[in-house]
Amino acid sequence: MEKVIKIQKSNILIVPIVDENDNPTGEQLAFDLEDIDLLLRYQEINDKHREYVNYVRNQFAVINKKQDVKDKNEIMSRNEKEKYNIVRDFYKKETELLDSFLGENGTKKILNGRKPYFTMFEDIYKMLEPILPELENNLKSIDDKIKTKYKAEISKEENILE
Repeated sequence: MEKVIKIQKSNILIVPIVDENDNPTGEQLAFDLEDIDLLLRYQEINDKHREYVNYVRNQFAVINKKQDVKDKNEIMSRNEKEKYNIVRDFYKKETELLDSFLGENGTKKILNGRKPYFTMFEDIYKMLEPILPELENNLKSIDDKIKTKYKAEISKEENILE
């Protein structure tokens, strides 16, 4: 008989995704509740999001001070093109940022065919609010498990010395 190692996935929070009419999209997000970095990543994406938004605002302010020129046969002016490129880069960074927490293609799953948009982060952040208490509770649970495990081992070591 062949020896195998069976991987256990016990503490995975599966969150099905539904559309605006509460119909299942067939997609889901999975969060490993044993991942101690999960809440830290959540905080980090929040911080980085603010940095990205401030960067866009600052760049727009700089562009608005430049003289704008519209080339012949062009749809957008030079300043509009610069703004477009900044926003497009912003969407890419926001998607990567959210995926660092949601998992690979997590943002795409939530958007359900929609393209990224400027308030996407805030909308997804609101969608995640109902599961945050579960993630926070699990962090406390991990803390309790560690305390219990190592308290038991420490008391065994103390008994050896007696």
